[in-house]
Amino acid sequence: MTTFTALDQACANAIRTLTLDAVQTANSGHPGMPLGMADVAWVLYSRFMRFNPKAPRWFNRDRFIVSAGHGSMLPYAILYLTGYEAMTLDEIKRFRQWGSLTPGHPENHLTPGIEVTTGPLGSGTANSVGMALAEAWLAAKYNRPGFNVIDHYTYAIVSDGDLEEGISHEAASLAGHLGLGKLIWLYDDNGITIDGPTSLAYSDDVPKRFEAYGWHVQTVDAHDMAAVEAAIHAARAVTDQPSLICCKSIIGKGMPTRQGTHKAHSDAPGWDEVKAAKAALGADPERVFHVPDDVLATWREVGARAAQAHAAWEALMARYAEAYPELAQELHQVIEGALPPDWHHALPTFDPNDKPMATRAASGAVINAIVDRIPQLLGGSADLTPSNNTQPKGAKPLARGDFSGRYIHYGIREHAMAGIMNGMALHGGVLPYGGTFLCFSDYMRPAIRLAALSHAHVIFVFTHDSVGLGEDGPTHQPIEHLASLRAMPNLLTLRPADANETAAAWKVAVEWKQGPVALLLSRQALPILPKKEGFERGAYVFREVENPKVLLVASGSEVSLALEAAQVLAERGVPARVISMPSWELFELQDESYKQAIFPAELPKVVIEAGVSQGWHKYTGPRARFVTIDNRFGASAPYKEIFKHLGFTVEHVVEEALALIDR
Repeated sequence: MTTFTALDQACANAIRTLTLDAVQTANSGHPGMPLGMADVAWVLYSRFMRFNPKAPRWFNRDRFIVSAGHGSMLPYAILYLTGYEAMTLDEIKRFRQWGSLTPGHPENHLTPGIEVTTGPLGSGTANSVGMALAEAWLAAKYNRPGFNVIDHYTYAIVSDGDLEEGISHEAASLAGHLGLGKLIWLYDDNGITIDGPTSLAYSDDVPKRFEAYGWHVQTVDAHDMAAVEAAIHAARAVTDQPSLICCKSIIGKGMPTRQGTHKAHSDAPGWDEVKAAKAALGADPERVFHVPDDVLATWREVGARAAQAHAAWEALMARYAEAYPELAQELHQVIEGALPPDWHHALPTFDPNDKPMATRAASGAVINAIVDRIPQLLGGSADLTPSNNTQPKGAKPLARGDFSGRYIHYGIREHAMAGIMNGMALHGGVLPYGGTFLCFSDYMRPAIRLAALSHAHVIFVFTHDSVGLGEDGPTHQPIEHLASLRAMPNLLTLRPADANETAAAWKVAVEWKQGPVALLLSRQALPILPKKEGFERGAYVFREVENPKVLLVASGSEVSLALEAAQVLAERGVPARVISMPSWELFELQDESYKQAIFPAELPKVVIEAGVSQGWHKYTGPRARFVTIDNRFGASAPYKEIFKHLGFTVEHVVEEALALIDR
């Protein structure tokens, strides 16, 4: 094993002194974890990590995630020290300030070298499982004898807080079940949380817990570099189990009055404590943001040496392209996130003369049609596969020892499923989709939000999208969920009206690159409507009439109801235009003239949607009625009976339209 020297310790201490100065200058931050895990981080980067500071997105790099995102100064310090161009010392000095690349918690879309956006504890654990899963899937798909073109590790620093959060239990359980051998968690086992010692609320035997999950488990002194190195070597030698290395650390190591206590976790320690800590660490207490020349040179040498692995990989890829030209071309395309130019030609068109079809069933038909045209598409479900219609016909699932399938059984782990899909999307080379009931998006909301914040291209397939699911009752019937998803920035929400709109929704979802997409699909069968143009604009005229007296505006399953009501109104001499509005977000991208054409201010409007009315008022103006569900939950009954009792009938829509016109 390597002999570690005083210079190695000084390199680790550079993380500590930069952290102390940044936190104190900002008068805000969390110094405890970076100070406690600096020795582990130095061992990892100086002896194991493959990366390239000059090419942060090099595809075959090792991934490093700090799930305990409050310790953000640890990755920021590493990015600066190893020579990432964007992470200058000035950015370190602007820690937690407006417009800096050093926000309080890491943001992948903002800071080159940051893999995922973390902060809400536990989220990074699932992201790391997703990245390791993506590596295993792509390796099974593209590697050939002598050409391990996909071959890298995923490392994550996880904290007591991460392991207390439920998502970590879900994610660790699945990782152990699948045997993700290239996943290594470095557990900052310091026994301290914000409130005090972890014993206040936490007495898990963590090693036994992870052994029960099927993980390889070790325990080391986090400040014994040789022991840490040996543990990482041992973890890498295990190929069929993920690894947990319990790093017994001292939180805030170096701070004379705060180390080992909850006072080290967060908040600026004060300049006196900073100076005393620097003196204890062998640094000049009077110099701020100073890294000795020999220390910086050693760190930069680590960055340069790691970059050599990139050059070796490029040479391997060149030989791979000669041996397997078609495979290499496809791999290049999926790495770039490119789609085959004619993939959408496989999208089905549904015949209005066919029997009614639930949009969840139409979605399944679309998936079957496109899966072979989109090599990066990888689906799954949280134990609702027959209900979500998410598994392509004949697609085998990923399994321990065999990652060559096209489907993931996530089990009843909705939160982890979403976090894992985020990790896969941000790893690259994978376009993940996963299904559950819309009501259970509540379990997933933190991960959906992080997908939106991270601009992760994930497709969330939410079936059973309204009270139309029927007899399972209000515990499973979403009411406020559609409005809450629409309220989330960067999330594209699509609620198609029928099978043909579902095909259009999948086209938008697959081609959307700005972030995550939520598909909301019905359980109940819906009439197949004539295929029309306009879905991609978010709202469009589905039924036009001359001199309309009222607008009937609907989304999803209620568009058919609006069309039936419009027919009855026509028979009564009242021309009604019907607007299908599957996506507010797409509609907001249109120009003002189009928006005004769809929602002319002078026309009264009836909104028909099986959810809360919240948010619709910005489109309707004051002359509006709402056939919606406000101030109550659903009920357990056949869906037609529920719709009748809640007013989703032709008669009620007509009544509301006539009352509005009369007023």
